[in-house]
Amino acid sequence: MKPEAARDNKVRILIIDDHFVVRQGLSLILREHYPNATFGEASNAQEALEMGWEHEWDVILLDISMPGRGGLDVLKEFKKSRPKTPVIVLSMHPEDQFAIRVLKLGASSYVRKDSAGHDLTLALEAALRGGKYITPVLAERLAEHVELDQEHPAHESLTDREYQVMCLLAGGKTVKEIGVELCLSVKTISTHRTRILEKMRLRNNAEIMSYAMRLGLVQV
Repeated sequence: MKPEAARDNKVRILIIDDHFVVRQGLSLILREHYPNATFGEASNAQEALEMGWEHEWDVILLDISMPGRGGLDVLKEFKKSRPKTPVIVLSMHPEDQFAIRVLKLGASSYVRKDSAGHDLTLALEAALRGGKYITPVLAERLAEHVELDQEHPAHESLTDREYQVMCLLAGGKTVKEIGVELCLSVKTISTHRTRILEKMRLRNNAEIMSYAMRLGLVQV
């Protein structure tokens, strides 16, 4: 982004979230700091990618938990097609679950929706400077991750979709419930579950839950 554009608050922001109320709320929050900002909106992965390819954006706000093709897939596509455009990932999930993974995929920040007011503004300012914004909680998780990095935890071998399914299984959701949430068939979710068990050398959902709780990937 050009310096003069930042001074004039002429920021172009793309907001991607499947909930209209959330998109409107984020726009209201950001207009207080960037009254001359231009906003674009997308409610699903296809709309997001089309908007991202057809227009230039200074920063993209991306919900990680959209139905169907989720935010992780969209993030990877954006980093391939628009590698210099900063992406701030928004989520209701705690930092333990997805923050480190999205940063590795190229996101500039990971902001929880329940703290979007303060943290989002700081994350946006950092993104426009070409930097990253790390919350205190995430900084602690990153420090823990560095300590564990030499051990290569079993979940690091999972694909992004498998990891997402693993977290949902660990949270107590059934295969059918996960299929509905991700807009995927029960058969597809079952296949992911089988691969998760094989890769992590676990036997059942109870062991998945125990593993995730032990590593702090889900809330107790």
